[in-house]
Amino acid sequence: MITLTQIADAQIQTLLEQEGKLGKAGLRIRVVGGGCSGLQYQMHLDETREETDVLVQGSGFAVYLDPETVRLLEGAVVDFEEGENGSGFRIDNPNAAHSCSCGDSFCE
Repeated sequence: MITLTQIADAQIQTLLEQEGKLGKAGLRIRVVGGGCSGLQYQMHLDETREETDVLVQGSGFAVYLDPETVRLLEGAVVDFEEGENGSGFRIDNPNAAHSCSCGDSFCE
């Protein structure tokens, strides 16, 4: 299963509040084909829970993961970082054999 850091959890909650979707939507994390290393991460706010989704509970919201994403992200940590070059979510994925320099794609 994946883990959210406290900073990521708070940022997701803030995004949901800003969009007026807290309690109505969750964060969907998905791994799809593409990117320079073969697989890439996608994240977006989603109001629809699929029947096969696995849920990870956050503070007042859920993270939705399809079964294949669960397999690819087993043991991963989702964090939020702010720096000189901007801010954003980062996934530390122990299953990634290689990832590109931008951190947006990986291969298993």
